[in-house]
Amino acid sequence: MNTKRIKNTLLSFAVGCGLTATTTSCNDFLEIMPMNDVVLENYWTEKADVESVVASCYNALAQPDCLNRLALWGELRSDNMTIGNNPGQDVRSILRENILQTNSYNNWSKIYEVINRCNTVCYYAPQVQQEDPNYSYDEMMAHVAEVRTLRNLCYFYLIRTFRDVPYVTRPSIDDTEEFIVPATPFDEVLDKLISDLEEIKDDAVRRYRMDDASDAYLNSSRITRVAVYALLADLNLWKGNWDEVIRYCDLVLDFKRNQYKEMMELDPTRDDIELYGDIPMIVENPSGATTYGDAYNAIFGDGNSFESLFELRFGSSTDPKNNWVASFYGNSNNRNGQLHVPDFLALFGDDNKVFTKTDCRLYEAIRYDAGGNRYNIGKYAYDYTTFQMKNLQKRDDLKQASSVRSEDYSPWIFYRLSDVLLMKAEALIERNTDDAPAGDTDGDADGDPAVNDPAVNDPAVNDPADPQVDTRQADFEEAFKLIDIVSRRAHGQSMTASHSDLLKKDSYIGTKAAMESLLMDERHREFLFEGKRWFDLVRVARRDGKNDYLVDQVAQKYKEERNTIKIKLADPNIIYFPYAKSELKVNILLKQNPAFLKGEDSELSK
Repeated sequence: MNTKRIKNTLLSFAVGCGLTATTTSCNDFLEIMPMNDVVLENYWTEKADVESVVASCYNALAQPDCLNRLALWGELRSDNMTIGNNPGQDVRSILRENILQTNSYNNWSKIYEVINRCNTVCYYAPQVQQEDPNYSYDEMMAHVAEVRTLRNLCYFYLIRTFRDVPYVTRPSIDDTEEFIVPATPFDEVLDKLISDLEEIKDDAVRRYRMDDASDAYLNSSRITRVAVYALLADLNLWKGNWDEVIRYCDLVLDFKRNQYKEMMELDPTRDDIELYGDIPMIVENPSGATTYGDAYNAIFGDGNSFESLFELRFGSSTDPKNNWVASFYGNSNNRNGQLHVPDFLALFGDDNKVFTKTDCRLYEAIRYDAGGNRYNIGKYAYDYTTFQMKNLQKRDDLKQASSVRSEDYSPWIFYRLSDVLLMKAEALIERNTDDAPAGDTDGDADGDPAVNDPAVNDPAVNDPADPQVDTRQADFEEAFKLIDIVSRRAHGQSMTASHSDLLKKDSYIGTKAAMESLLMDERHREFLFEGKRWFDLVRVARRDGKNDYLVDQVAQKYKEERNTIKIKLADPNIIYFPYAKSELKVNILLKQNPAFLKGEDSELSK
């Protein structure tokens, strides 16, 4: 965001034509008129004009300078990644927790470019609807809901990364307009994002195509109502509005149950999706199959799967390509990406404290290069993988056939069904504020509901048959079930299977702390390399009011200078990135994160 002068990005939005998540190609107007002659008064006249700029919002989000930052901000500083094959100096500095104000990844201008395009649609679409009789009010409101959701998604990334950021909802439509905007506090922005989405959620399209249509990918590569619900659930998770998280997750789950019912009515023989309890999920191995990997291939290999709620779609006819996966995770031409996997995550068997040896996600997310004795990132880099785990005693027993992408066509998923299951589980756990053992209704943490309870002789109080006696117990049971669904799918097991590697309920539901640990561990396994882990750690730090958990997790990946890193990360301010030095020069109202004010001059002189 060039806060001194934000140029109207509409004048260069022609690059938006071509992304397959769009509704229209470049119209004739832009193709025949020199770009220097484009003026706003000549442009915003019909529905196709709005559709083209909506398409450009998605395209701007997918540009490498934008998507690479979103992915990096949410992942790089976590315990998931270490230095790989020749990353740039700025990436190395972040991995070493030596982030200077001059680091290029502090630059947020491309994210604000997306925001400004969205603001431009919000400004002009109502005017076009008044002029074009073929542009209905409902269509206009759907477009506005679409871009406001994209705008709010961008702001959500910004506040999780920088904490307080300039919040602007009006477009820059005049090159002479000055934008010197102070940073709005994190909680205030979060409240605005929630209220904004509440206002437009019912205007969003339910789905663009039927599930059996050739372009049904539009249902997950454009914003739909379930994508809005997923984002609202996530925003409320950060706000601590636990009941709202549960409500929006339930709306998504209801939609998916109905969608599954429709799909099975069309084709009762399909076996790629099964019910885990009452939750439809893509299976790792269909009934009777001896190989695993089907869920990965559908969700991350092909993309736009049944479980996807919102993702960016890339393909041979699109520009740009997914540069983040190709460059940082690797492809067939560059098998060793700029980022590698820490050893502790990829160890086999009992030595691995994160994955069991029969967890499919271990082999889908991590590629082992025996020749280089290194662990490369497999998730998204694989376009296909299948493997057998029978008699799996050592890594060499794994019979795996995989293909690494030769092109930069990997999807990038923002929200999928597992997000919803685990967000709901987290809300169920966190809405119970104490950590007394389950069943302890008198609050003395001894597990005995009778002791110290003056109403113990009242049959209406502490009645074991009364569901209100221990709602915490019920919440923990439901949360465990949701986490268990994600885990069982990952192990290729049904809900009725008994397997020694699966979760033991009695080990967790006794205390809130144990449930929190289970939830975070499962999120770690499920969303490995998906740009979420660092944000998860920041969310826990904000909730706890201290960085202890974050520090302990991140320190695992460091073999050297571990204590130095721990000391750095203990500062509550340092979990956010600094403002770019160039931004501070043009926006005098921004005040730098105090964690990055010390030592800057000495570092710059090195």
